[in-house]
Amino acid sequence: MDVNVEELRRYFLSKTIGRRVEFREETGSTNTEALRLALEGTPEGTVVLADAQSEGRGRLDRAWESPPSKNLYLSVVLRPDIPAASSSLIPLMTGVAVADVVSQYCPGRVSLKWPNDVLVGGRKICGVLTEMRTRGDRVHFLIVGIGLNVNMGRLDFPRELRETATSLKIETACELDRSDVAVRLFEALERGYRIFLGGGQEAIRQNWLRYADIVGKRVEVVFKETIQRGAVTGLDENGALLLEGESGPQRVLAGDVYIERL
Repeated sequence: MDVNVEELRRYFLSKTIGRRVEFREETGSTNTEALRLALEGTPEGTVVLADAQSEGRGRLDRAWESPPSKNLYLSVVLRPDIPAASSSLIPLMTGVAVADVVSQYCPGRVSLKWPNDVLVGGRKICGVLTEMRTRGDRVHFLIVGIGLNVNMGRLDFPRELRETATSLKIETACELDRSDVAVRLFEALERGYRIFLGGGQEAIRQNWLRYADIVGKRVEVVFKETIQRGAVTGLDENGALLLEGESGPQRVLAGDVYIERL
């Protein structure tokens, strides 16, 4: 594996994100492994990093392609001492952190799709899956899972994803050092998490909106059997998508967002 785990451990020992790195050649899901460690009391900032996943998971119970020696698959354990209701900005914070990293390789071509898909040129390069456990009305811990396509070639993707997915290798025409990408990602997550804990929720929302470039556009949001339509007016204090529809203001909590084409 080209990810130097010992280097990561030494470099981030004094940080929050990456203070403990658990590496697996293959695991079912890094989120599942991080959940197990979190329940056992692992410290905040623990990262589970895998070379491959046999049961990688995305949002809404979708599978995440996780072949060996190609990409970054990791999950971070966070333990913010906050009300559970205040945690919903963490997925947006994570999306912004990943977008900042991807922008270092693909400047000017990165966008975010609500709530936290990262796109390059309209194709998905990264997904984020956040899971939470609570104690009463407060956060016990959160698991933030990230799957970032680094060195996948076009033919490495299943046929049905080749027109909608991409990787840093495809976009830069270069094979990248995954250790370098991992270091940049850990650092970006550390910055974003400090902003969150420091009360910078408005900065997180504004950074997300800057990448999304969606305010004023008409969208359709599909969640199971429900469809919501309207023009995007922004995000509320908890990161929910705000729409102005025919029946008035709407608040979107979950679903797939599609921009309506005129």
